[in-house]
Amino acid sequence: MDSQFEASQLQALLESAKLLAGSSLDLDGLLRHLLRTVMGRLLVMRAVIAIREGAGMSVALARGVPQLKKGDPLNAAAAAELGLPTIFSIGDPAEPLGVLAVGACARGTMEDNERDFLQALLGIAASIIQNAAAHDQVLKSNRVLDQKIQELRALLDLVRGFASTVDPEQVAQLLMLTLSGRWAVRKHAILTWKSGQPAIERVKGLEIPDAARLRELADPWAPGEAVGLPAGSVVFPIRSGDTTTGAAICGPRLGNQPYAENDLEFGSGLVAQASVALDNAWHFRDTLYRQQLEKELALASSIQKDLFPQSMPALAHSDMAGRNRQAREIGGDYYDVLPVGEPGPISPHLFCVCDISGKGISASLLMANIQATLRALLYTLPPMQELVAQVNELLYASTPSNKYATGFFLLYNPESGDCEYVNGGHNDAIILRGDGKVEMLGATGMPIGLLPKREFDSAGAKLNSGDLVLLYSDGVPEAWNTAEEEFGNERIIECLRETANLPPEDILDHLFTRIDQFAAGAPQHDDITMLVLKRRETP
Repeated sequence: MDSQFEASQLQALLESAKLLAGSSLDLDGLLRHLLRTVMGRLLVMRAVIAIREGAGMSVALARGVPQLKKGDPLNAAAAAELGLPTIFSIGDPAEPLGVLAVGACARGTMEDNERDFLQALLGIAASIIQNAAAHDQVLKSNRVLDQKIQELRALLDLVRGFASTVDPEQVAQLLMLTLSGRWAVRKHAILTWKSGQPAIERVKGLEIPDAARLRELADPWAPGEAVGLPAGSVVFPIRSGDTTTGAAICGPRLGNQPYAENDLEFGSGLVAQASVALDNAWHFRDTLYRQQLEKELALASSIQKDLFPQSMPALAHSDMAGRNRQAREIGGDYYDVLPVGEPGPISPHLFCVCDISGKGISASLLMANIQATLRALLYTLPPMQELVAQVNELLYASTPSNKYATGFFLLYNPESGDCEYVNGGHNDAIILRGDGKVEMLGATGMPIGLLPKREFDSAGAKLNSGDLVLLYSDGVPEAWNTAEEEFGNERIIECLRETANLPPEDILDHLFTRIDQFAAGAPQHDDITMLVLKRRETP
């Protein structure tokens, strides 16, 4: 009987070991499996597994002992008081990996063979638990490493954003978007008071305390209560050298979750970078950076002028002229005449005028992007709706969300005079017929590059002998005089009628002269761009 019993014990031990070894490396799941096996084998209602942490044992899993929570310390005396008189070592008794404390068995006294079985099982479980614990530690380390990587990426993205702007307001906006987005903070603020610079004040949902208390901050961060802010807030001083020149404030987190030490370190690192970026931006306004920018603008202006047509194509039955006058050194308007496929006097050509949002280098880059996109697409001309839709998609994918363009695209057949156009949120083109009648070619879609996956309608028109069409940017009708009156479309049409029999170059000369006379010395506030296509009169 003894040999049969020992064999059954050995078989049970092997089966239990297989179940433990076959379970996942999830430490919590492994401990639950072990505790169920022990409690079922011994018929006990109370049991606890504690794992070594430092010099003591910490509860990892408890059943039937509601007084114990995960992480509570456990020793022999405490276990006995809780009705857990029997304690077994998990692993080497001299240096146990953990302990198993069990209550009284339903069968009464625990027999020696049950103790032997349990000690053997715990010995086997020790190595499995050790592997699971190591695996769990690796996962925790990976999570910490992943968090650090994410923080580093956020820091690098922010630094790139800072490097791309010389506007202090944009630096402040980037900083607060990053901080509030990372911690899901709904209430936040940033204030600056740099001497000789315009103050920045962006406040959302907070009542800002006396700035004098904020000016005294010198540590990398401070609790909000220290300066009269709500509990759970944190303040990061913005420093310029030894002087506090501002403060970034984050209100309480959702659920009143506290800011951890690594959160505060991360936040102070971002604010330190922002402090440098703000100093650079402020310095840029007052030093040689401005002169350097002027040189770069002059170069960019020269490059931009090369993007406009250097000469107009010679097309059958057609004359044309285009002109651009920028309000600043670098403008945001674009016009072009591009052949469809191989150029030639009877080849269809695309006439276009675009008005890019904003001014400066960013607008000139978008202008170059539009030109390159059109040239690439016109080798195999898709339908006009699809052509503009593809331009829209490429611009949306390659430009910031606040950059877009209005555009008028006119596909012209020199042989027949047939035209097809798409007006993407642009000014109405004007057709002046040979008999003096006027037609306006209105919008058929929204601006390009503003939203993805937009559809554009096209419409048709025909230029007959003696007809002309004018494409133009909003700087023409919106030209101001000293009384802030606009030039308007009626004056444009009047100018066209006055010069309808003249060549396109002379028509443009007259239009620019009339605009300047109307402005009467008022500064030009927007780019002025015009493109005239005239159908020759035939005998």
